[in-house]
Amino acid sequence: MTAVSTREGSAANPERTALLRRRVRLLVAFTIGYNVIEGIIALVAGATADSAALIAFGLDSGVEVLSAAAVAWQFSRSDPERYEKPTLRVIAFAFFALAAYTIVSAALSLFGSADPQPSSVGIVLASISVVVMPVVSIIQRRTGQALGSATVVADAKQTLICSLLSGAVLLGLVANALFGWGWADAVAALVIGAFAIREGVEAWNGDTCATPIGELMESRDQPGDATRDDCC
Repeated sequence: MTAVSTREGSAANPERTALLRRRVRLLVAFTIGYNVIEGIIALVAGATADSAALIAFGLDSGVEVLSAAAVAWQFSRSDPERYEKPTLRVIAFAFFALAAYTIVSAALSLFGSADPQPSSVGIVLASISVVVMPVVSIIQRRTGQALGSATVVADAKQTLICSLLSGAVLLGLVANALFGWGWADAVAALVIGAFAIREGVEAWNGDTCATPIGELMESRDQPGDATRDDCC
């Protein structure tokens, strides 16, 4: 599938393309607003409880804002496809920054540099994120695949990382509150950090399984053909 045929496929249904681009902008606006609020609460709660996991969670919200802002910038251009590669590089750097901080903070926590205290605010915040962010990630991924945008699909993975980290933080906070296991969230965070590195490499290489718009349109014109909705 060449770039020319992809553009032709997009031009064949400009109304749908415009609708999908509006949806991307709405998703970006929601993601930025949600993560700004979440990040502030997590950082304050983390500092109060001396919780490295909560502080990392708050910084992860900042990374998510950076990723969403990069996508917002791309789709504010008249030709978003032209800016696909540099936007993917920004998202990749966001993944790497998240992985670096998460792994370092988790390692320091495991070696006893911090003694996190139970945080009810953190538990509630992480619980909300575990419910909300997977839904947002699914909508982002489907929109990105329908639009043929690798950056939107990569941003969906960034959102999924946020939800996975929320789950890890939630497990760690609950384990610490119930059993005094301060190391539990650090172990889970190390797993998330490794996953973030893998996703960062894929974003850097542009390997996000986004379906080109032209291919999507052609498959709809041919009964029995299916889009590659399961590749990501």
